[in-house]
Amino acid sequence: MSSTSRPWMPAASRTRRTVVSLMAVGALLGAAGAASADGTGKQPSGAPTGDGAKALCKRAPKIDQRIDRILERLNGDASQRGSIARLEERVSHAKSAGHTAVETYLNDRLTFRRSLVPTLQGRQKDLADVEKWCESNGEGADS
Repeated sequence: MSSTSRPWMPAASRTRRTVVSLMAVGALLGAAGAASADGTGKQPSGAPTGDGAKALCKRAPKIDQRIDRILERLNGDASQRGSIARLEERVSHAKSAGHTAVETYLNDRLTFRRSLVPTLQGRQKDLADVEKWCESNGEGADS
């Protein structure tokens, strides 16, 4: 016997309760569907209302600092955690120890990390253009 069945309640009463519950849910869903179908419902709160220029202009200096910090770490020497040089050293240690699975894994990470440098440099250049636009357009207030 399941924990949800109620032996003390007659079957007709359980059926009636289920039917009433289903009808109530149907009525609520029908009303909600009609309200959204007539177009008078509210727009979703996540719908964009602009291009976000003002917010981007406000965040641009911090984004630039973050990109600089990441590029500095990636281009650091072997003592810098997260640097390409440190990962290259780890790959060479794995290779010399004969740990082929570890070497393969680290090589894949190294490939990705190397690909980050040109991507971040491109973003840095694009962000510089955005900052120039923000200066000439009143920090995006025109948008």
